[in-house]
Amino acid sequence: MKIYAYIRVSTEMQTYVNQEHEIHQYCLRHGLKVTEWVSESVSGTVPIEKRRLGKVLRKMARGDMLIATELSRLGRNMLMVMAVLNICSSKGIAIHTIKDNFDLSDNINSKIIAFAFALAAEIERNLISQRTKEALAVRKLRGMKLGRPPGSSKKKVLFCKNKEDIVMMLNEGKSCTDVARSLGIHRNTLRKYLYQEEDNEKK
Repeated sequence: MKIYAYIRVSTEMQTYVNQEHEIHQYCLRHGLKVTEWVSESVSGTVPIEKRRLGKVLRKMARGDMLIATELSRLGRNMLMVMAVLNICSSKGIAIHTIKDNFDLSDNINSKIIAFAFALAAEIERNLISQRTKEALAVRKLRGMKLGRPPGSSKKKVLFCKNKEDIVMMLNEGKSCTDVARSLGIHRNTLRKYLYQEEDNEKK
């Protein structure tokens, strides 16, 4: 069994010392020896896969243990904490947090806790989805156009700025593919804008 001690601070102004001391004392009381210390200065809102925590979880195996001072070190909000707990539960990794006195191990109680967290996550996702749909419906009733305004993309702006040069290059015999490549856009996108321009001129 390998024991990983995880320490996270939100900013470089904060220190790892307090968390490290608490974990040291915890391990002394329970006769544990840390295999690897993992520390990082990153906001808890950053996705797990982009943090050192994500890399550690990927290499941990069944029977390993992760120790942190509190659950909030694992993530800033409930969903992120639950994501970590779900990963550990599925891989058979034990989690111990000192201040919360939380223990996720390979037992029935831990499985019940993991299920409760997963259920809460699903409920929260559904609530967010419902609130989003309701907000969009209200905007639609008020006559607001949803989505990006037409012609507001960077590619469209690029086309408008270089319209004269584009026409000149095409008149010189250059292919639509070559012209599109010089602008960094797809040839079908260029053709679409050219057709739109022709339609506007006819109106």
